[in-house]
Amino acid sequence: MNWYLEVLHNYIGFNGRARRTEYWMFIVVNMVFTFVLGVIDRLIGWRLVGESGALTSIYGVLIFLPWWAVQFRRLHDTDRSAWWLLLLIIPVVGWIIIILFNCQRGTEGENRYGPDPLEAPPPRRRISAR
Repeated sequence: MNWYLEVLHNYIGFNGRARRTEYWMFIVVNMVFTFVLGVIDRLIGWRLVGESGALTSIYGVLIFLPWWAVQFRRLHDTDRSAWWLLLLIIPVVGWIIIILFNCQRGTEGENRYGPDPLEAPPPRRRISAR
């Protein structure tokens, strides 16, 4: 859960690098939240357009910017520009390529986007209600 919260704290951080763990833990937690919210939407009977429910749609809007930010940083870790995300407009093939990029190990050492995130663990922030 800490990886997920780290991404949310850095929701406008499009610079730098994101390690695989940060990216994939964020994706897994998003999938779980989306599934749970979808179940709640169905139980309550909230439907918007098509199959999407109100809670799921609101969550999707809220998570949109953090997802793009971590996706940019993940590509930066593999020494790729975020322009590669334009491949997402190519159905299936583009998506597979981006998934493969996200699975690759980042470049060792510093690259043009910053220091290697594996060399030092990311700072842990305490989440408090204060």
